[in-house]
Amino acid sequence: MATTTSPTELLRQLRSIELRTSRLADEQLAGTYHSVFKGQGLSFREVRGYSAGDDVRFIDWNVSARMSEPFVKIFTEEREMTVMLVVDASASESWGTVRASKSRLAAEVAALCAFSAIKNNDNVGLILGTEVVERIVPPKKGDKHVMRVIREILGFEPKYLGTDLKLSLETLVKVCKRRSVAFVLSDFFDEGYERALSLAAAKHDVIPVMLVDPRDEELPDVGIAALEDLETGEELLVDTSDPKVRQRYRDAMKDLRAARDRVFRKLSLDRVVVRTDRDFVRPLRELFAKRARRMGAR
Repeated sequence: MATTTSPTELLRQLRSIELRTSRLADEQLAGTYHSVFKGQGLSFREVRGYSAGDDVRFIDWNVSARMSEPFVKIFTEEREMTVMLVVDASASESWGTVRASKSRLAAEVAALCAFSAIKNNDNVGLILGTEVVERIVPPKKGDKHVMRVIREILGFEPKYLGTDLKLSLETLVKVCKRRSVAFVLSDFFDEGYERALSLAAAKHDVIPVMLVDPRDEELPDVGIAALEDLETGEELLVDTSDPKVRQRYRDAMKDLRAARDRVFRKLSLDRVVVRTDRDFVRPLRELFAKRARRMGAR
């Protein structure tokens, strides 16, 4: 997101993502999406005569008294939902050492979630944040709207470099009045967002989508290297040939991942990890299957 993309290249990338993710949503996720993300509740449709096996709790006693025989109320699920994509657009998301940058990965994952949503007639909205909330796209339906959302993510050029997940999550709570499904796409290289995440999770079905690159976990042995913090611009010379240096880096990143996981477990959130060096569909498919199994066990 931090680099300028020509209109021609952006259109090519957009078309590529559209073709792939729309097909994947049809073939692999649309059915399970419908079963694991429920609507707002039930709405009354009609009454009909009682049949053996009907739930007695739904007997309409007023109608039954007038008709001198039992009648039950019939309800239908209010299917329509809102899916919000809360996307971290900070400078660290432009990093990627394998197939693609985290920002490209975020666009692909967001597209898959968005196409799954609209195939179930749900609304899709977007919050793009850095150290400020830089863009909000209100939720709407339709293929054209989804393409706009993907284009916003893929072609976005942030004004700021830093990260403030707390502010993005607070914005989610403010702008979404009804309960929504919120996919939060970030590498979560930030601090101080735990309370905002807790408040968002109390109101919405929040799913952290962790964007990971292999270099987030381990340094390669390339001798003396200048490491730059993309968000602050600070540089540090590091001797990556020193095993102790690489081990300290592994340990620090492992501790950071463990701290994030503790927050997600405490809030009982279904977090999913997608990586720049692996297929991103399988983790989402496994997430949906996990939720389906859990719902079936209730």
